[in-house]
Amino acid sequence: MSYAIVGFGAVGQALARMFARKGIEVAVASRHPPEALAPQANAIGPTIVPKNLKDALAADIVMLAVRYEQHQEVAKARASWQGKIVIDVTNTLDDLGDLPSSSVIARALPGAQLVKAFNHLPARVLAEDPAVNGGRRVVFLSSDDESATATVAALAEQLGYAPVNLGKIAEGGQLVQARNGIWGPLIFQDLFKKEQ
Repeated sequence: MSYAIVGFGAVGQALARMFARKGIEVAVASRHPPEALAPQANAIGPTIVPKNLKDALAADIVMLAVRYEQHQEVAKARASWQGKIVIDVTNTLDDLGDLPSSSVIARALPGAQLVKAFNHLPARVLAEDPAVNGGRRVVFLSSDDESATATVAALAEQLGYAPVNLGKIAEGGQLVQARNGIWGPLIFQDLFKKEQ
């Protein structure tokens, strides 16, 4: 599997640290050219590889860590999203007419298997080691595609997290999305699963 993080602000860099901790290669891209990302990527670790957006989007799994309003820009960078797993790390308080933001993003990426994950924790928490006091930090997953959820759950485990599947985006997934300007009840909940 190949991985990419699109967006290299605080959240994108925190995600990159997860991969660096485990020595897993990940491409990083943003609106800036790869050479502009190189100093920060190098500071995080040797497995963090700056690329241009088009090349980064060739990865099997793409983590969308841009501001919510920039997802359309990323969507246009590929003619087809068929066969791609996209992990939606975005958040918004915008009024989307009662739709979860992940549903709006899924429409912009036709063919993609979208999984909402890693969005409920602030960047500074995401940057920390998920192993704490004999337990692992919980990451919530929701998707309308069970096979994509299983793939992302395996990645979360590999990165050291305890994945918790909330089910479909319009059902349990609502717990980690904002609606009508109010954060879902699981947003910002920093939970740990004790090892048995």
